[in-house]
Amino acid sequence: MQTMMTSKGQVTIPKRVRDELGLMPGNAVEFEANAAGEVVIRKPAIGKRVARDRFDQALGSATVKWGSTEKLMALLRPDDE
Repeated sequence: MQTMMTSKGQVTIPKRVRDELGLMPGNAVEFEANAAGEVVIRKPAIGKRVARDRFDQALGSATVKWGSTEKLMALLRPDDE
């Protein structure tokens, strides 16, 4: 199987390979290059989370508890004077 790489370094994983690995949109994949210059692609072990971007990495890291939307909005809105 052959595919073309874009100028951004992106490639499409052929459908036959996606089907074989059970890959779905949004799934993480792992790449590994061996000494022979071959690349192995695999689906990470179940339960292993791979951050997709900086927002995903920050998910769940807030330590402030707002309690409710009303309390948060009251903090963000200017006082009516």
